[in-house]
Amino acid sequence: MSANRVIEIRSLNKSFGDFRALTGVDLDVTLGERIVICGPSGSGKSTLIRCVNGLEDYDSGHIEVDGISLAERGSVQRVRAEVGMVFQQFNLFPHLSVLENLTLGPMKTRGLSRKDAEALAMDYLGRVRIPEQAHKRPRDLSGGQQQRVAIARSLCMKPKIMLFDEPTSALDPEMISEVLDVMVELAEEGMTMLVVTHEMGFARRVADRMVFMDGGEIVETGAPSAVFDAPRSKRFRAFLDKIIHH
Repeated sequence: MSANRVIEIRSLNKSFGDFRALTGVDLDVTLGERIVICGPSGSGKSTLIRCVNGLEDYDSGHIEVDGISLAERGSVQRVRAEVGMVFQQFNLFPHLSVLENLTLGPMKTRGLSRKDAEALAMDYLGRVRIPEQAHKRPRDLSGGQQQRVAIARSLCMKPKIMLFDEPTSALDPEMISEVLDVMVELAEEGMTMLVVTHEMGFARRVADRMVFMDGGEIVETGAPSAVFDAPRSKRFRAFLDKIIHH
């Protein structure tokens, strides 16, 4: 793996029974690169990023993350220590406060003291602009606030790479921008990001590269300005027409 390449995916295949979710996918990601992955439902985009941090096993191919091959014994935990993930659903522990949700990982995995973990958590809650919510339970927050807590929780683990799986799709329209604003700030600070989303305005603003998937394959890839203004494939043109004029 080259010095600045942090993810390398080669000939990745994955099936669920008779359904081919991924077919021969190749993708490289360099340090600090922001990639937006889009495509219709069932195109394989979520399966792809779930394979990157070991949430899904793959049938054949090769994935290497920050120099660690996912084929190696015990590699998944090492990869997850470097890779944060934010889901459609917030996956917060409902019985814990926001602060406790954020301190659990650093204390258990990184060995931080409670005092240091709480200081770290409050710093990241400030970054996502909700430090005043620290002692509330997730159920007392809006969906947008819960998703910002989920982002802060991932950041508390000091990841090198962030994966986002349709992070705004479960939110009401007025809450989407508050989550995207946090993600834009992360991108501007140089975080390596793979983002599965249909938010094309965010993609135009943030992405270094767009990846369009359909039928388990990468159909088209390129800079947002190029692919939005002159998509090469009929499938991508049809997808953009549907999304942008929806």
